Amino acid sequence: MTSRAEAADMPDDGGIKTPDRLRRRASRLLSQLSAQSDRLMTEGLAKTDARRWHYAVLASLQEYGPGSQATLSRRTGIYRSDMVGVLNELAERGLVERAPDPGDRRRNVITITAQGRRHLRRLDKVLDDLHEELLAPLLPAERDQFVQLLTRLLDHHTQQEPQPPVP
Repeated sequence: MTSRAEAADMPDDGGIKTPDRLRRRASRLLSQLSAQSDRLMTEGLAKTDARRWHYAVLASLQEYGPGSQATLSRRTGIYRSDMVGVLNELAERGLVERAPDPGDRRRNVITITAQGRRHLRRLDKVLDDLHEELLAPLLPAERDQFVQLLTRLLDHHTQQEPQPPVP
């Protein structure tokens, strides 16, 4: 079943029915593009038997090194309750290893394996190709600028509230 929002963007006799005032709204455009991006990335990663959370965890481990489940959850934005399942999937495939934390035996430290690093490089290539497809209408300089602008917007809207100085 098609939602009203999707129906409003469906072509009708070769023309787009979406009113101009809707097409000028950045929030709506970002939402529509996000939906297209999510679909494209989900389908593309599924062809390699991967999910976006696999990539996020592997990228975090590669860039920042080993971490606890809680640390990985904060780094990636994956809920702690979902992180267990993601780590189970990655561990079953030999992409990460769990080991008791020497400083706190109740916690595990997660580390990317050599196989995980190779898999991450393959996923990087897949995502590079998918991003080329997503950003195809833009010139290379425009793509860089677009990513910079999106990053600036996201950073602005996700900043932590300033904490008062501790006396």
